Amino acid sequence: MQVVDKLQSGSKSKREHWRTELPTTGLGVGVIEEMKDVKSNDADWKGKCSGTVYIGGSESEGHFSLINEASSMFAHTNPLHLDVFQSVARFEAEVVAMTADLLGSKEKASGGQVCGNMTSGGTESILLAVKTSRDYMKAKKGITRPEMIIAESAHSAYDKAAQYFNIKLRRVPVNKEFKADVKAIRKQINRKTILIVGSAPGYPHGIIDPIEELGKLADSYGICLHVDLCLGGFVLPFARKLGYPIPPFDFTVRGVTSISADVHKYGLAPKGTSVVLYRNHDIRKVSNITEWSGGLYVSPTIAGSRPGGVIAGAWAAMMSLGQQGSKIPFYCTMPEASKLSSTLLLGEHKKNHGSIEDDSERVRIHFTFSAEFFNIEIYRITAISNGRIKEIPELFIIGNPDMTIVAFGSAVLDIFEVNDIMSGKGWHLNALQRPNSIHICVTLQHVPVVDAFLQDLREAVQTVKENPGPISGGLAPIYGAAGKMPDRGMVQDLLVNYMDGTC
Repeated sequence: MQVVDKLQSGSKSKREHWRTELPTTGLGVGVIEEMKDVKSNDADWKGKCSGTVYIGGSESEGHFSLINEASSMFAHTNPLHLDVFQSVARFEAEVVAMTADLLGSKEKASGGQVCGNMTSGGTESILLAVKTSRDYMKAKKGITRPEMIIAESAHSAYDKAAQYFNIKLRRVPVNKEFKADVKAIRKQINRKTILIVGSAPGYPHGIIDPIEELGKLADSYGICLHVDLCLGGFVLPFARKLGYPIPPFDFTVRGVTSISADVHKYGLAPKGTSVVLYRNHDIRKVSNITEWSGGLYVSPTIAGSRPGGVIAGAWAAMMSLGQQGSKIPFYCTMPEASKLSSTLLLGEHKKNHGSIEDDSERVRIHFTFSAEFFNIEIYRITAISNGRIKEIPELFIIGNPDMTIVAFGSAVLDIFEVNDIMSGKGWHLNALQRPNSIHICVTLQHVPVVDAFLQDLREAVQTVKENPGPISGGLAPIYGAAGKMPDRGMVQDLLVNYMDGTC
């Protein structure tokens, strides 16, 4: 309970002045000023967060401004009302089709019937894929007590799906390369198995599972295979075209029955936009209600009403950038511009990817955000981070990252204490377990700050090395305690109690 109390203490103090009822007199347009004031307390995420914000530049300029305008234009719309908001229905259909095209829908091996829908995020996409697999396998094989098999590196959304849809979850360890262990998965398959899972890449370590081998396994047993491309869906297709050694991962792999891909990550779309795709219409199942007094009802996702604004924003993001890109300006300060010019604009990519206009205090930079530019830069920054972290003797890299995530741990230091020091420097990294480690998910926000990140990391390691032990207010003891608790039910209770104290 001391752990829970420590987790909750900070949130309780923040909540003391939160409103619990409507104001007697409305604030009118003055509410915007209050919102700005509240927003000023948010963390400084510009270049400081692992993942989180994938778009480069400032939130009030460039690509940010474009998708904000597109979203606000359709903020009142709801694709549930297809007859009224035909524009949003079209946007959704085109986002799905364009995403499917990136993931092999037009290749002969896909079967030519790939279909899908937009969702609120990767978790909903995964939930729908699992439910669809359950329903499809019940119709195909009569399985009424379904089971699914995942690697321990697979996303926690599968745990949610198992709870929601009454599916037994079998979790298997990863192999020595931190990839899904195909042999271990094969041993767990039985007559109740409906689904196996592969990630491209996995969230913890940025490592791509052997999708082709998993596809052969699923096909041989006549079961479903879902590929989690939530992180990789808008990176790997372009990286493959650029000649990076990317193993097969999409609908060209026989046995893949569904795919999830987040547009709001590397698709640079507004938050709340993902896509779930199915190999054909027989696999996709939707909720059709025929006996309701309110009329005939069809809903292809978990939600009925959905925000049309973010769908429009996703369409705008994809259409504005395209395959070859378009020049989108944003402003930054002279120091930031200096770093960007040295890494991006004055090198071999200047002719194709950028230019600078100096207006003294602030610099207007025109970037061509294309597949080539985006992948070269995030892969380059990832490689730099990977290489320089390897040079820190107290740290080691988890596996061999395939994409834009670098996870690292330590055999001689408490890595969570290192994370606490980094948090004190303003960095927001992700703490992992099995093994204890932290990771950074590289985005365009990190291009101008990679040197600062690595310098702070070296200093954090040195600080912990010279003064081991938790810092005041740090979370290292909590992570350590949670990892050592043999009763995992206690850990679940800890998280639930923490959640109850925050919302």
